[in-house]
Amino acid sequence: MRSKIKLRHKIIAAINAAAVAGAIILTAVGSSAARAQRYNYAWERWKGESKDSFGQVSCYFSKDAGFDINSVRSAQQMIVSKLSEASVTPEEGQKLIECAYSVPVGSATLSGDGPGTSEAEITAVGGDFFSFRNFTMLSGSFFEDDDLMHNGIVIDEQAAFLLYGSDNIIGQNIYINNVKLYVSGVIALPETKAEKSCAGKKPKAYISYDAAGLIFNRGSDDSSSYNKQGSEVNKVTCFECVSPDPVENFTYNAIKKAFVETETYKGKISIVDNVKRYEPKTRLKALKKIADVVVVKEDVVYPYWENASRMTDVKLSFIYGGRRLLLIIPIITLIVLFIKALRLYNRKKAGLKKAFADYMSVKWSEFKNKLSKRDKQTAEKESQS
Repeated sequence: MRSKIKLRHKIIAAINAAAVAGAIILTAVGSSAARAQRYNYAWERWKGESKDSFGQVSCYFSKDAGFDINSVRSAQQMIVSKLSEASVTPEEGQKLIECAYSVPVGSATLSGDGPGTSEAEITAVGGDFFSFRNFTMLSGSFFEDDDLMHNGIVIDEQAAFLLYGSDNIIGQNIYINNVKLYVSGVIALPETKAEKSCAGKKPKAYISYDAAGLIFNRGSDDSSSYNKQGSEVNKVTCFECVSPDPVENFTYNAIKKAFVETETYKGKISIVDNVKRYEPKTRLKALKKIADVVVVKEDVVYPYWENASRMTDVKLSFIYGGRRLLLIIPIITLIVLFIKALRLYNRKKAGLKKAFADYMSVKWSEFKNKLSKRDKQTAEKESQS
């Protein structure tokens, strides 16, 4: 009988150890998958050594939503105003918030000063776009809104090799629809499996809105593909913001109230809280309505990095769901052990009380004897003196 009980205990212990080990492995896998989507952690890079809380929110619009560069400025002013009402103001020489915006403007042929050409998907970008993306820079640098000239272009290494046979081509000319740009920087190709899957195989190029206006609004033929693309140049389909959170969810709630809870963008916007996006409780909630994550119901334009993050959303929902199932095993085991211990205590309660009383009686007797002995020794010393 004892051998059977011991075998059963060994099996239970092994099952619990395997469940805990599995939960630890899933936690590590989930954390690695989440951290790989680096753009969701722009708030950490912006925060730096600060002990304040920050929010990061991404908004994705349909092309007919009417959200444009002017809307971006209004959104920035709204957030700063809300922060001011909460007594949050910037220190001298510092920006209070970080915002970025972009729109895909289609494909175009890139050419250089040599024979090389490359078809590329072009995205017009503004604000602190590259701070959010955290692309791996192979050579050169990113252009910024406050650059004197807005004719820089950032291309990926695939386009660089097709044009010039190297990724070290900073300052080289690139022509798009007879508009001359210079190579500001060359970035690495997407690194994660999800990003590779969503980005596709076509090279990528990033230009300013000013450059996009010059490229896609040229020509006099209204039927040309460039003029059709030109009508998209002032639109914004991706707006992102990092802002201080004086209270929990401040940034998310402010943007949600301004955009989602109005009729203007109803059914034309998707909003993401990047800070809480990959928290286990968020992903477990999403698991209950996984169809809403997988099936896109809004006519919203998602860039490849967001589609990669949405793939990771689904993956993490199942990972953390599996982890919770595994943790049920040791939890149930602990509950059973607690119940058994409680029952054993109830059965042995009378005996335990008697044993405790006897123990205390012995200790009390020992204590009285020590006191008596000490008093006797004190009396003897006093009589001798």
